[in-house]
Amino acid sequence: MSEETPATESTESTESTEASDASARNEGTDTGGDRPRRRIELLEQEGEIAADYLEELLDIADLDGDLDMDVEGDRAAVSIVGADLSQLVGRNGEVLEALQALTRLAVYRETGERSRLMLDISGYRAKKRVELEKLAEETVAEVKEAGEAIELDPMTPFERKVVHDVVAAAGLKSESEGVEPRRYVVVLPA
Repeated sequence: MSEETPATESTESTESTEASDASARNEGTDTGGDRPRRRIELLEQEGEIAADYLEELLDIADLDGDLDMDVEGDRAAVSIVGADLSQLVGRNGEVLEALQALTRLAVYRETGERSRLMLDISGYRAKKRVELEKLAEETVAEVKEAGEAIELDPMTPFERKVVHDVVAAAGLKSESEGVEPRRYVVVLPA
């Protein structure tokens, strides 16, 4: 339910954007054509900040782990791999979720921008993604066959996103309902 913006505000915003783009071209700075490259650079910077923060945490905890940084789609991704890092994942990924939140805060502290950085430890999220995609595909098949909505168990935001993506790709709709930490996905018939 979005609010409609008066036409004058929309026009002023467009004119302001055009003026700043023209100004940027005149000054030789970043313009629209450079935006994707600039966005990737910012995401890489997020990854570097996150990796530095996580490396300090590993040192403090006296844990061995190698860090891998990447840009996946529209977010930075950092993975920690090592011998035994199960204590950093925790039961059902609870410690991993907390570490991700802390890492995002560290990035925010440095950049002033909200981060959507994704953290994985020992491949936990990658394995979980495969499991969730299978669950979502099975649920989509059940919903198509029965023609009735199906509610799934509560999930983390990451888990819900994976399910929503699979459901959308299958041509159905899904919604998140409930309140954290008991928020869950409902898959709806077409």
